[in-house]
Amino acid sequence: MNENQAYFIENNTIVLNRELTKLDFFVKDFLNVLKEYGDYLIVSDFVSISTGRTRGTEDVDCLVSKLNREKFNELFSALHKFWCYQGDSAEEVGGYIERMENIRFAREGEMFPNLEFISVDESRPAKYFELTHPQKIKIKDFEFNIPPLEFEILYKEIILTGKKDIEDAKHLRILFSNILKKERFREYEPIIQKELK
Repeated sequence: MNENQAYFIENNTIVLNRELTKLDFFVKDFLNVLKEYGDYLIVSDFVSISTGRTRGTEDVDCLVSKLNREKFNELFSALHKFWCYQGDSAEEVGGYIERMENIRFAREGEMFPNLEFISVDESRPAKYFELTHPQKIKIKDFEFNIPPLEFEILYKEIILTGKKDIEDAKHLRILFSNILKKERFREYEPIIQKELK
């Protein structure tokens, strides 16, 4: 890969040509714990930022396969370098997971950046689909899962629709124009459209 090349594909993984940032290290440290307990997917702003879009964000959205109480308790204990906005113990926070309400984590002693932990199961079909169809992406030694690029683009254009989201989608369309597949856009659009109903 030459210095001006933004990415290349290796074993179906998108390998990005850049250095790790402070935000990357935060996400990496969290995922190093989380991936031992359940499936996950990093979505939304961080996908665009990690692929080179220049804009700030202080929160990272992460879909997580719904965990039972025992598994969540184990995860909560293992996240000892982080604190949860919703409570200091797994017992306090566990109800949020059972009700599939989002919770938020940051590094101990810090407010930002933070990670929004979004529980997902089959009752959330669009999110469940993307969670179960991950695309691997890698920056240096940091490998993580994002949605299929076509799914991420359409989700921003159809569901989120904010100015930043449309700009994010445009960035992804331009950067990855030579690997995006029209048939995937056709396949994913009806799945995403159902979320509007």
